[in-house]
Order: sequence, then structure tokens, then C-alpha cells
Amino acid sequence: MRPIGTLVSFIFLLVAAMAVPSAARAQNTNALGEWETLRPEGEEFAIMMPKSSLAEMSKEPYHKMTLNTRLYLWTNPTGPVFAVSSMSGIKANPALYSEMQRVNSYVDAFKHWFPKKVRGKDAVAKLTLVGPKTLNGHTGREYRLTIDDLSGSAHVYVTRRRFYVAVVLNTKKDDALTARFLSSFFLPERVIEAPTTVASQKKETKEEPEEVDPGPTFQGQKPDLKTPAGGAEGSIETPTDKKPETPAPTTEQPGKRAPVSGGVLNGKAITLPRPDYPAEARAARASGTVVVQVTIDEYGNVIAARAVSGPQALHQTSVNAASQARFSPTFLMGEAVKVTGVITYNFVAQ
Repeated sequence: MRPIGTLVSFIFLLVAAMAVPSAARAQNTNALGEWETLRPEGEEFAIMMPKSSLAEMSKEPYHKMTLNTRLYLWTNPTGPVFAVSSMSGIKANPALYSEMQRVNSYVDAFKHWFPKKVRGKDAVAKLTLVGPKTLNGHTGREYRLTIDDLSGSAHVYVTRRRFYVAVVLNTKKDDALTARFLSSFFLPERVIEAPTTVASQKKETKEEPEEVDPGPTFQGQKPDLKTPAGGAEGSIETPTDKKPETPAPTTEQPGKRAPVSGGVLNGKAITLPRPDYPAEARAARASGTVVVQVTIDEYGNVIAARAVSGPQALHQTSVNAASQARFSPTFLMGEAVKVTGVITYNFVAQ
């Protein structure tokens, strides 16, 4: 009888062990709770999302524009992140700029605004284009999105009134969960309208209420994409086609686009080598802040650098370091442009 009892015990343990992964999967699914159809008032989209998602509205500066943003978010400390970002403020206006340029500007604004909502103000997003998408006639794209320890997919779509991003992020890969969320995103069929020509800024102003969120009156600036603007916080890009109002000195040929102003560039560098502390400067106990003016080409390389302030003994070493810095390309309405700005180096006497 003992061998039979041993065999029964072994089978029981085997069945129990096989049940553990299934139980774990069920527990993980249950952690998401029940799902519901989210169809917020004033929005064009609908989507399936776990219950108890949060919603918030804000106005975010983007160059000389103010974008109206709405975020619908469900998070779990140890689980996935589901979100739908809704933005408006850049009108569809084919007489002034292409639809692709409009999408590029919205994507740039989303890239700098969304990460802080899920991983704090210092979070940085990495977007990698997978390819184009369409949904019921609406232009769209698919991106791979990474924010700190989270990674996943983002589907973006632009309508006549708004820009939407449906996002799934997780600390581990879950294709089934990603597909369940993103495939449920819905937009009504796009209505093809007869093309119109915007003859003046006055006419564009009259159409502006189409871009304003229902509720409080929109007091932000008109989305004038023809007027240049200084870089917004966390960005050195500007959606404009004219020269900046106070451009840095440039030797650009007539007809060439002048570099856009990027301000202080330290926090925007991909690579920022530290300058050496020359022996002569160390002996003289030279210290202080050196400001180096740089020009960055369309590929993110520093093509010009000169020290404009700070201890003279530390100028050359600072210029040498700044010349080796690297940046991501800057796009202005879909076109790579040059950027001017400053890099600062703080030296402490040793």
C-alpha cells in the first residue's frame, strides 16, 4: 500500500504545481478589475479601459501656443499603465501647413508632456516609429514607447478637432493585454469635406472655437504657426516657418532657414563631455561659470562653439568639451533645422 500512497501523493503535488501558474495568471487579470467602455463627454473616441480610471484637464504651453490637454489614466504600482491622451490647439489648416506637420508638432508636445504624468517631472520618453496607421479614415501612426522602466506601444490619431494617443505601458511584455486595449480604440468615420482656402488670419480666428475644450473659455494664445517662438520648457523645437524674432547672429545664406533658439542646452544633450581642468587654471585656482555659445546642425552635431563669458583660463577647455557634445535632431514642422543656444560649465577651484 505504501507505493500506491506515495504515487497518489506525487500526483496530487504535480497537479497542485501545475495549477499555480494558472492561479497566478488569474490573480494578475483580477488585479485589473472590471473593464468598461470609456466615452467621455466632449470627446470623439471610445475605448475599453479598466474601471476607476482617472481623468484630468490642463493647459500646457507649447512654444507660443497653449494646448488643451485631457488625460484618461489607469495605473497599478506593479502592473500595466493604460492611458488616452487628448490634445487640441493646433488647427487643421492645409493653407498654412500640411497635416503631417501638424501631427509632428502634436507628437513632439506629447513626448515632453506625457512622461511626467506616469513617472514624474524628470522622466524622459523614447519614441520609435513603427509605421503609419489609419482608423476610419483618420491619419495615424504606431510607435514603440519607453519611459524609464515602462515600455509598450502608442497609437496616435489626428482628427479635425483633436489629437489622440492611446498608450499601453508595462514592466513586462504582454501582447494579449496590449492588443485588447489598443484594438478597442474607436473613432467615428471621418467625414470628407470640400477643401477650403483660408485667406487670412482673421478667418482662422473665426474658426478657432472648434479647437477649444467645452467648459471654461480658452484664454490661451491663438495657434499661430507662422510666428516663431522661443523653445518651451524641455524642448528646443519650434513649429514655425519664419525667422525668430531675436535670432542669434548667423551666416546663413539668403533663403536658408535661420537656426532656432534653444536657450540653455545642458539638459537636452545626448552626450555632454565634461571639460578638463587645465593645470595652469588649477594652479591659479581659477573657478566660476563658463558660458559657451554653440550652433547645432540638423543631425545634432555641434558645428560652432565659442566662449562668451567666464574665467579666460577656462575658455578653451570648455569650448573643446562643448564641441564634442551631441544632441537629437531638432524638427521644425517636420523639417530638421539648426539650433543655437548655450552650454554652461561650472568650475570649482581644487
